[in-house]
Amino acid sequence: MSRIRLEYIWMDGHAPTQKLRSKTKVLEGPIKTLEELPDWGFDGSSTNQAEGKNSDCLLKPVYKVPDPIRGGDDLLVLCEVMNADETVHPTNTRAPLRALSEKHKNEKAWFGIEQEYTLFEGRNPLGWPEGGYPAPQGPFYCGVGADEVYGRDIVEEHLQLCIDAGLEISGINAEVMPGQWEYQIGPLSPLDSGDQMWLSRWLLYRIAEDYGVSATLHPKPVKGDWNGAGAHTNFSTESMRSAGGIKVIEDACEKLSKKHDEHIEVYGAHNEERLTGLHETCSIKEFRYGVSDRGASIRIPMQTANDGFGYLEDRRPSANMDPYKVCAILIETTCG
Repeated sequence: MSRIRLEYIWMDGHAPTQKLRSKTKVLEGPIKTLEELPDWGFDGSSTNQAEGKNSDCLLKPVYKVPDPIRGGDDLLVLCEVMNADETVHPTNTRAPLRALSEKHKNEKAWFGIEQEYTLFEGRNPLGWPEGGYPAPQGPFYCGVGADEVYGRDIVEEHLQLCIDAGLEISGINAEVMPGQWEYQIGPLSPLDSGDQMWLSRWLLYRIAEDYGVSATLHPKPVKGDWNGAGAHTNFSTESMRSAGGIKVIEDACEKLSKKHDEHIEVYGAHNEERLTGLHETCSIKEFRYGVSDRGASIRIPMQTANDGFGYLEDRRPSANMDPYKVCAILIETTCG
């Protein structure tokens, strides 16, 4: 046996957007199962999750992967936050999704999330001239060359870390605004999708530290005629993926149209800055869906329309959305 490092990771109580926190526990290893991982207390008064007079909160391990940064038998341990009496803490958004997933498990829902983010060096997006602007948008999307993409070394290292951790990362690409990138996680079950998205975000923040830059998920990191940052969420159930599933998808879109405001409420803070009707978005004030329409709230991919089955893409969630909340409300609205 040897001593190993376990990085316990959780979401705090910061509002309107929760932040990631982590701390390291050292134990005898190796550890093979979740059941071997102990619960661990923390000071909730320092994370906006408790008052000082009753500050103890509990971290309950729910998902583990190899730590691709430290290596060896070290682990990244994603946790749910519980009260000291082991009841669910109000900031624990995973627990409601866990219950909803079990209730609708026969639907066999899949999620694939396209996470956009922007790298910053100080107050400027990475690669932008100090106090100025780069060339207008156009050459940067999926660009190649030092004059068109910035931060590829960080992005490539993040990709490899996600692969080494066993995450279902399916791709990366430079985005429309210089300094902005995207990676995709999934398709996965609801809980796995949320768990892996949060772990991939932690890895992004952590590796950016080593380069002296920060990664932001703000949906409109630069004001003006620049694309915002979203987290387009691809969603399907088994019936959508089966022959004739296009009818199920269209029915789901009609259900979503009646709950637009409720979805916007949990699709990320400051999303009104991004959903303006410009830059491949639909206005936050309206809902519409269509085939191959990147200006719609919901896009039905051309391949899905041609095949008669497949999935839908909800283009409304912002980059800083909580994947647990987004997965939960999509299941609740379309499968309830």
